[in-house]
Amino acid sequence: MGVPVVRIRVLVVDDHRIFAESLAAALAAEPDVDVSAAGSGPAALRCLERAAAEGRGYDVLLVDAELGILAPAGGRRAAGPVAVPDRPAGAPADGISLVAGVRASRPSVRTVVLAEKDDPRRAALALQAGACGWVAKDCSLQRLLAVIRGVLRDETHLPPALLTGVLRELLADRKHRSESEQLVESLTPREREVLRCMVAGLGRKAVAERLFLSPHTVRTHMQNVLGKLGVHSTLAAVALARRAGVGPADPEPGQVLAGDVVERGSQLA
Repeated sequence: MGVPVVRIRVLVVDDHRIFAESLAAALAAEPDVDVSAAGSGPAALRCLERAAAEGRGYDVLLVDAELGILAPAGGRRAAGPVAVPDRPAGAPADGISLVAGVRASRPSVRTVVLAEKDDPRRAALALQAGACGWVAKDCSLQRLLAVIRGVLRDETHLPPALLTGVLRELLADRKHRSESEQLVESLTPREREVLRCMVAGLGRKAVAERLFLSPHTVRTHMQNVLGKLGVHSTLAAVALARRAGVGPADPEPGQVLAGDVVERGSQLA
């Protein structure tokens, strides 16, 4: 009797249909690879849920770094998540957001980010989100297969040309995070509550109702928060808070937080 072949189940997640289907077809030619394709973050999550329910979960996700980031007519893709009204609230806004979501909900699944260009900053963000590798879209099929098999051995794969830049970004982020954490620690418990409401996108009146305070008192707290954090705007305070790991205040029933953006993506699976 021959030794049974251990199958690797791969899900390609890319909103460029031709690329996704071509890559899936190339991978499917390998004797030990089963592959499917999804055209958006929500479609990928549905595939993962369905496969897990059937007891045949995916091993590796290949995720487009720019997933769901729409390009303007005749131009390049935008630099960040784009709000489009057809995506359910809470679904991933781009490829790196999807990586983070999968890492949190299905930690056994390995994710590899497929990128059109080497970008140390986004590669560092992908690793921090839980990706196991960053691979150029124009790499050889042999290279991609080596990365897929490598991440299943708990290896991390980056192009050699990116290593120095990614390390620099990770070190800089650690320094900024440490400085931000120290500033947040200088806030009083009430000021931290107010900051979490600011991160949730709540205005002064909503914060007052939420914390049972007067709008004048909330205004004073907000001014104190900005002063202690050394910033001059709510947006800057929220950015610093997020670097320090401060999350939004828990939403009340029926409340939609400002961070719930939406996207549109065609489903391939």
